[in-house]
Amino acid sequence: MSVGSVGDEVRTDQAAPQQSLGTAAARNLASTTKSAPQMQEISSRWLLRALPWVQVQGGTYRVNRRLSYTVGDGRVTFVQTGGRVAVIPAELGELPALRGYGDEDALAELAGRCHQREFAAGEVIATRGESTDRVLLLAHGKVEQIGAGPYGDEAVLGVLADGAYFGEDALVDEDATWEWTARAATACTVLELTRADVLALAGRAASLAAQLAGVTALPQQRTNAYGEAAINLSAGHVGEAVVPHTYVDYEASPREYELSVAQTVLKVHSRVADLYNHPMDQTEHQLRLTVEALRERQEHELVNHREFGLLANCDYGQRIQPHDGVPGPDDLDELLSRRRGSKLFLAHPHAIAAFGRELNRRGLAPETVDVDGSRIQTWRGVPIFPCDKIPVSSARTTSIICMRTGESDQGVIGLHQAGLPDEIEPGLSTRFMGIDEQAIVSYLVTAYYSAAVLVPDALGVLENVEISRRH
Repeated sequence: MSVGSVGDEVRTDQAAPQQSLGTAAARNLASTTKSAPQMQEISSRWLLRALPWVQVQGGTYRVNRRLSYTVGDGRVTFVQTGGRVAVIPAELGELPALRGYGDEDALAELAGRCHQREFAAGEVIATRGESTDRVLLLAHGKVEQIGAGPYGDEAVLGVLADGAYFGEDALVDEDATWEWTARAATACTVLELTRADVLALAGRAASLAAQLAGVTALPQQRTNAYGEAAINLSAGHVGEAVVPHTYVDYEASPREYELSVAQTVLKVHSRVADLYNHPMDQTEHQLRLTVEALRERQEHELVNHREFGLLANCDYGQRIQPHDGVPGPDDLDELLSRRRGSKLFLAHPHAIAAFGRELNRRGLAPETVDVDGSRIQTWRGVPIFPCDKIPVSSARTTSIICMRTGESDQGVIGLHQAGLPDEIEPGLSTRFMGIDEQAIVSYLVTAYYSAAVLVPDALGVLENVEISRRH
């Protein structure tokens, strides 16, 4: 002990003796309150909640449609080697004149005759009204379709992007003209295939000549605006006019969707299940988190799967490009205008944020709606649900999906089969597989699902949306 220099003040350099039980020792006698196992991967999964689910007995769903004569409505795929771009020969079969043509040697020669051209932003590629003798394949970039407005000014009719083609009528019609002006919105790489090259090859390849001759018969088919076989009707007649006879023809080979599957085998050691099962059931929580991961994978597949995913199965005629790169009100309006009864948008959270910035820039305030206790932003009354399963490219671009849903409304539907053995949720089952020699208990966890687009205009996609650019 030491004595201070002021008055009788006394201080000590030693800690005071402990007078009660410390907390570290007391914890040995106390019960710990624990949370259930947490998981960051769990998302809102709005797509699974928004889709109407249709029971599929037998594991296959067939979409019967009215017969359609529409051909060549796909996109062309290219390969790039340095600065040189070439079209994959088989992809030329996406052109209407070559749809279904299978001569690989002839297609390879046609692909070799495609000439590469580069266009700078703002440069005119083709001029409306002029004669054309070539089809143009857009390997990279964006092209604006320019027409004449009602008052003589320019009007942007649409935007084409990678994989599109135009001028395809030139391959079979020597009198073909450009219906609109094509102008490069960005730097573009274009491959051109001339009618002269196609006819020169047709003079040597009988199969190609027969293909081109057969295509000329297709326009003689009476179709409606959607390419479906026409139904003969008569209206406005008086007296004893002859009423036309008709019937509704169907597709001979309708598309069928088979249920896809996601599975895993969950393993729990019997010692864990027996001894460490209080206050929480170990098997129950292992299963709960496994089911959450399985449902996350299910939603990912519904968006991205090549066979039935929404992005891959959207009709090319229902894909549009943003007018200014960033997602704006005009772009979402165009998505809505292409279909009746749109029920929802689906967008990556970054795309929703980019759309919000564009609204703020224009001084617009979107409405919100309550969905299952969550406030969801809307546009024109249609909710915009976040979905982090929609991919974002390395160039920071993504897509926005718009759809009509429901079987009765010819929309997009989810497919599953409920009533499975050992089912714990509709379309999801857990089966006990037994105990092995290491005393490990196994459970087979299975989910069956798919999705179907009943008619093409039920689903639309706004592609190549920029999410990082700021004005």
